[in-house]
Amino acid sequence: MIRRVLTVALLAIGATFIHAQPSLPSSFQAKTIHSPEAADIFVRWGGKGLVVVLIHGYAENSDSWAPLAADLMKDHTVVVPDLRGIGKSSKPEGGYDKKTQAKDIRAVVTALGFDKTFVVAHDIGNMVAYAYAAMYPDKVERLVVMDAPIPGIEPWKEILLNPGVWHFNFHGPDAERLVAGRERIYFDRIWNDFTGDVSKPDEATRNFFTATYAQPGGMRAGFAQFTAFSQDAKDNEVFERVKLTMPVLAVGGEKSFGPLQAVIMRHVATNVQEAVVAGSGHWLMEERPAYTVTLIRNFLDSPQVAPTSSARTTSNDLGEKRLTPAEYEFPQHGNPGTGSSGFARERRTASIVISGLVSLLAHLPVFESAFW
Repeated sequence: MIRRVLTVALLAIGATFIHAQPSLPSSFQAKTIHSPEAADIFVRWGGKGLVVVLIHGYAENSDSWAPLAADLMKDHTVVVPDLRGIGKSSKPEGGYDKKTQAKDIRAVVTALGFDKTFVVAHDIGNMVAYAYAAMYPDKVERLVVMDAPIPGIEPWKEILLNPGVWHFNFHGPDAERLVAGRERIYFDRIWNDFTGDVSKPDEATRNFFTATYAQPGGMRAGFAQFTAFSQDAKDNEVFERVKLTMPVLAVGGEKSFGPLQAVIMRHVATNVQEAVVAGSGHWLMEERPAYTVTLIRNFLDSPQVAPTSSARTTSNDLGEKRLTPAEYEFPQHGNPGTGSSGFARERRTASIVISGLVSLLAHLPVFESAFW
């Protein structure tokens, strides 16, 4: 009887842990650093060893990196800021272009006494990380980008042509009024459409991130990330003229960007490795945390990766098939699975029909019959 009670208790504790809100290690230090670009950036850091900066995306904050931070801190110094306007960082009226936010990140790195670092990013964090790597190429040892496009970098134009990316243009005072008090409904639409598993992110995680954006000014600042895309595209078209030379790992969820992430990065970098996370949608840290953490750690810790030619399809060191931009064609029909964009499918057709995040949102009822 006692054993049975203990078993039930342990299972309950385990369930509570599994469904707890994400949180960075409690041993991390925290402070707010003033950026010369008129923002106060909240940052946490911990561990010892080579420095890794983790840059989160939209619909999340820095706590989304909890699984990766807990692992890397064993032998790395892990620096995890909240982007301006998100989490505990200030919410200024402007400065949401990714070039300015890259300067925020640089201010954080130098204020903590660091210089060269690894950079790992997800979602909109990719856009900030790319700007950072382009502006400070000698300060980035290796770069990891996960599951998101980069404004101005092809196939960006095709992405913008499709109304499936409704959230890119959903911002401004009226959008703020519509979402006020309904933030969870808004974010649920994004989480559900982008996931490969409707139970991920879980309830505790959704409630936690919703609360961070429901703070005064939170949605205004969140929407401003998208308002800046036109400026980001202009900036990136300039950055693209000089290719990144540091090793880059481009990671896509199988049911989301898949190999398209590497296709995008080969426009801007000369040494790109490709990885696809099987079974995952967009939310890699929530859907496949253990696998994704191992993937990133192996890349950061591996011997220096020599540049490889993108002139033809090859196989990279991670065992993934490599596609050049010319070889990748977007699917005419998406995968019917939840959150499955069809990005990971290869089509040898004559024309590009749909692309990018359009596929991620194809579960929208208005699109379902046409594309998904």
